[in-house]
Amino acid sequence: MSWELFWLLVEASGLTIVYSAVSIFFGFLLAAAICGADLSGRAAVARPARLFVSFFRGTPLLIQLLLIYYLLPKIGLNVPSEVAAVIGLSFSTASYQAEILRGGFQSVPRGVVEAADMCGLSARATFRRIRLPIAVRLTLPALTSEAIMILKSSSLISVVGVVELTTMAKDLASSTYQPLPIFASAGFIYLVINLVVAGLGLWAERSARRGHA
Repeated sequence: MSWELFWLLVEASGLTIVYSAVSIFFGFLLAAAICGADLSGRAAVARPARLFVSFFRGTPLLIQLLLIYYLLPKIGLNVPSEVAAVIGLSFSTASYQAEILRGGFQSVPRGVVEAADMCGLSARATFRRIRLPIAVRLTLPALTSEAIMILKSSSLISVVGVVELTTMAKDLASSTYQPLPIFASAGFIYLVINLVVAGLGLWAERSARRGHA
Protein backbone atom coordinates (compact mmCIF):
# COMPACT_ATOMS: atom_id res chain seq x y z
CA MET A 1 0.00 0.00 0.00
CA SER A 2 1.34 3.44 -0.92
CA TRP A 3 2.09 6.25 1.51
CA GLU A 4 -0.57 8.37 -0.19
CA LEU A 5 -3.27 5.85 0.70
CA PHE A 6 -2.02 5.58 4.28
CA TRP A 7 -2.06 9.37 4.58
CA LEU A 8 -5.69 9.45 3.44
CA LEU A 9 -6.48 7.08 6.32
CA VAL A 10 -4.58 9.30 8.75
CA GLU A 11 -6.53 12.35 7.59
CA ALA A 12 -9.80 10.47 7.97
CA SER A 13 -8.77 9.43 11.50
CA GLY A 14 -8.76 13.13 12.37
CA LEU A 15 -12.48 13.21 11.64
CA THR A 16 -12.95 10.11 13.80
CA ILE A 17 -11.20 11.88 16.68
CA VAL A 18 -13.27 15.04 16.23
CA TYR A 19 -16.62 13.25 16.09
CA SER A 20 -15.70 11.08 19.07
CA ALA A 21 -14.34 13.95 21.18
CA VAL A 22 -17.41 16.12 20.56
CA SER A 23 -19.71 13.20 21.37
CA ILE A 24 -17.83 12.35 24.56
CA PHE A 25 -17.92 16.00 25.70
CA PHE A 26 -21.64 16.50 25.13
CA GLY A 27 -22.29 12.99 26.39
CA PHE A 28 -20.56 13.85 29.66
CA LEU A 29 -22.64 17.00 30.11
CA LEU A 30 -25.81 15.04 29.46
CA ALA A 31 -24.65 12.21 31.72
CA ALA A 32 -24.06 14.63 34.60
CA ALA A 33 -27.57 16.02 34.17
CA ILE A 34 -29.08 12.53 33.94
CA CYS A 35 -27.19 11.40 37.00
CA GLY A 36 -28.29 14.46 38.96
CA ALA A 37 -31.90 13.79 37.99
CA ASP A 38 -31.63 10.12 38.87
CA LEU A 39 -30.18 10.84 42.31
CA SER A 40 -32.50 13.76 43.03
CA GLY A 41 -35.12 11.57 44.66
CA ARG A 42 -37.87 13.22 42.61
CA ALA A 43 -39.76 10.66 40.56
CA ALA A 44 -40.82 13.23 37.94
CA VAL A 45 -37.22 13.61 36.75
CA ALA A 46 -35.67 10.38 38.03
CA ARG A 47 -37.95 8.08 36.04
CA PRO A 48 -37.33 9.72 32.63
CA ALA A 49 -33.61 9.65 33.41
CA ARG A 50 -33.72 5.93 34.16
CA LEU A 51 -35.82 5.31 31.03
CA PHE A 52 -33.25 7.15 28.90
CA VAL A 53 -30.40 5.10 30.34
CA SER A 54 -32.29 1.83 29.98
CA PHE A 55 -33.15 2.50 26.34
CA PHE A 56 -29.70 3.56 25.17
CA ARG A 57 -27.91 0.86 27.15
CA GLY A 58 -30.38 -1.81 26.08
CA THR A 59 -30.41 -1.24 22.32
CA PRO A 60 -27.59 -1.54 19.74
CA LEU A 61 -25.80 1.66 18.80
CA LEU A 62 -26.35 0.86 15.11
CA ILE A 63 -30.13 0.87 15.62
CA GLN A 64 -29.92 4.11 17.62
CA LEU A 65 -27.95 5.84 14.85
CA LEU A 66 -30.42 4.76 12.19
CA LEU A 67 -33.42 5.77 14.30
CA ILE A 68 -32.03 9.24 14.96
CA TYR A 69 -30.91 9.68 11.35
CA TYR A 70 -34.38 8.89 9.99
CA LEU A 71 -36.39 10.39 12.86
CA LEU A 72 -34.94 13.91 12.81
CA PRO A 73 -36.28 14.79 9.32
CA LYS A 74 -39.69 13.42 10.32
CA ILE A 75 -39.93 16.01 13.11
CA GLY A 76 -38.70 18.83 10.91
CA LEU A 77 -35.01 18.80 11.82
CA ASN A 78 -33.12 18.50 8.54
CA VAL A 79 -29.61 18.38 9.95
CA PRO A 80 -26.46 17.08 8.24
CA SER A 81 -25.65 13.42 8.71
CA GLU A 82 -22.61 14.44 10.78
CA VAL A 83 -24.87 16.16 13.33
CA ALA A 84 -27.20 13.15 13.49
CA ALA A 85 -24.20 10.89 14.05
CA VAL A 86 -22.84 13.05 16.87
CA ILE A 87 -26.28 13.14 18.51
CA GLY A 88 -26.48 9.36 18.35
CA LEU A 89 -22.99 8.86 19.77
CA SER A 90 -23.62 11.48 22.47
CA PHE A 91 -26.83 9.84 23.62
CA SER A 92 -25.23 6.43 23.66
CA THR A 93 -22.16 7.42 25.65
CA ALA A 94 -24.28 9.59 27.97
CA SER A 95 -26.21 6.52 29.10
CA TYR A 96 -23.01 4.67 30.00
CA GLN A 97 -21.28 7.68 31.52
CA ALA A 98 -24.37 8.34 33.64
CA GLU A 99 -24.13 4.88 35.16
CA ILE A 100 -20.40 5.32 35.75
CA LEU A 101 -20.95 8.69 37.42
CA ARG A 102 -23.81 7.32 39.51
CA GLY A 103 -21.41 4.84 41.06
CA GLY A 104 -18.96 7.68 41.64
CA PHE A 105 -21.57 9.87 43.31
CA GLN A 106 -22.62 7.05 45.58
CA SER A 107 -18.99 6.68 46.65
CA VAL A 108 -18.60 10.33 47.66
CA PRO A 109 -18.07 10.40 51.46
CA ARG A 110 -21.23 11.60 53.19
CA GLY A 111 -19.16 13.71 55.54
CA VAL A 112 -17.91 15.83 52.64
CA VAL A 113 -21.47 16.58 51.54
CA GLU A 114 -22.54 17.35 55.11
CA ALA A 115 -19.58 19.71 55.49
CA ALA A 116 -20.65 21.55 52.32
CA ASP A 117 -24.17 21.88 53.72
CA MET A 118 -22.79 23.29 56.97
CA CYS A 119 -20.81 25.85 54.97
CA GLY A 120 -24.05 27.10 53.45
CA LEU A 121 -23.58 25.77 49.92
CA SER A 122 -26.76 25.16 47.98
CA ALA A 123 -27.58 21.70 46.67
CA ARG A 124 -26.70 22.81 43.14
CA ALA A 125 -23.39 24.33 44.23
CA THR A 126 -22.54 21.22 46.23
CA PHE A 127 -23.28 19.06 43.20
CA ARG A 128 -21.20 21.19 40.85
CA ARG A 129 -18.25 22.08 43.09
CA ILE A 130 -18.00 19.11 45.47
CA ARG A 131 -19.80 15.96 44.37
CA LEU A 132 -19.16 16.07 40.62
CA PRO A 133 -15.37 16.66 40.82
CA ILE A 134 -14.98 13.88 43.40
CA ALA A 135 -17.17 11.51 41.36
CA VAL A 136 -15.14 12.21 38.22
CA ARG A 137 -11.87 11.59 40.07
CA LEU A 138 -13.16 8.30 41.43
CA THR A 139 -14.39 7.11 38.04
CA LEU A 140 -11.58 8.29 35.74
CA PRO A 141 -10.49 4.75 34.76
CA ALA A 142 -14.05 3.79 33.81
CA LEU A 143 -14.61 7.07 31.96
CA THR A 144 -11.39 6.52 30.02
CA SER A 145 -12.55 3.03 29.04
CA GLU A 146 -15.85 4.48 27.85
CA ALA A 147 -14.00 7.07 25.76
CA ILE A 148 -12.06 4.26 24.09
CA MET A 149 -15.29 2.35 23.45
CA ILE A 150 -16.84 5.37 21.75
CA LEU A 151 -13.76 5.85 19.59
CA LYS A 152 -14.10 2.28 18.39
CA SER A 153 -17.89 2.46 18.08
CA SER A 154 -17.60 5.63 15.98
CA SER A 155 -16.87 3.32 13.06
CA LEU A 156 -20.63 2.65 12.95
CA ILE A 157 -21.46 6.22 11.90
CA SER A 158 -20.39 5.22 8.40
CA VAL A 159 -23.87 3.67 8.02
CA VAL A 160 -25.43 7.16 7.94
CA GLY A 161 -23.02 8.43 5.32
CA VAL A 162 -20.44 10.11 7.54
CA VAL A 163 -16.89 10.01 6.22
CA GLU A 164 -14.41 8.90 8.88
CA LEU A 165 -11.66 6.32 9.20
CA THR A 166 -13.74 3.20 8.59
CA THR A 167 -15.62 4.80 5.69
CA MET A 168 -12.37 5.87 4.07
CA ALA A 169 -10.90 2.39 4.55
CA LYS A 170 -13.93 0.77 2.88
CA ASP A 171 -13.84 3.21 -0.02
CA LEU A 172 -10.11 2.74 -0.58
CA ALA A 173 -10.37 -1.04 -0.29
CA SER A 174 -13.12 -1.19 -2.91
CA SER A 175 -11.36 1.18 -5.32
CA THR A 176 -7.83 -0.24 -5.04
CA TYR A 177 -8.62 -3.94 -4.44
CA GLN A 178 -6.18 -3.93 -1.51
CA PRO A 179 -8.48 -4.72 1.43
CA LEU A 180 -5.93 -6.49 3.62
CA PRO A 181 -3.25 -3.77 3.88
CA ILE A 182 -5.82 -0.99 4.01
CA PHE A 183 -7.93 -2.49 6.81
CA ALA A 184 -4.76 -3.53 8.65
CA SER A 185 -3.55 0.06 8.46
CA ALA A 186 -6.92 1.34 9.69
CA GLY A 187 -6.76 -1.07 12.61
CA PHE A 188 -3.25 0.11 13.43
CA ILE A 189 -4.40 3.75 13.43
CA TYR A 190 -7.32 2.90 15.74
CA LEU A 191 -4.88 1.13 18.05
CA VAL A 192 -2.54 4.12 18.19
CA ILE A 193 -5.40 6.52 18.92
CA ASN A 194 -6.76 4.33 21.70
CA LEU A 195 -3.31 3.85 23.25
CA VAL A 196 -2.92 7.64 23.35
CA VAL A 197 -6.33 8.02 24.99
CA ALA A 198 -5.48 5.32 27.53
CA GLY A 199 -2.19 7.10 28.28
CA LEU A 200 -3.95 10.43 28.75
CA GLY A 201 -6.47 8.79 31.05
CA LEU A 202 -3.69 7.24 33.13
CA TRP A 203 -1.92 10.61 33.32
CA ALA A 204 -5.14 12.33 34.43
CA GLU A 205 -5.75 9.65 37.05
CA ARG A 206 -2.26 10.03 38.49
CA SER A 207 -2.52 13.82 38.44
CA ALA A 208 -5.85 13.64 40.28
CA ARG A 209 -4.33 11.35 42.92
CA ARG A 210 -1.37 13.70 43.41
CA GLY A 211 -3.69 16.69 43.69
CA HIS A 212 -5.81 14.88 46.24
CA ALA A 213 -2.85 13.74 48.31
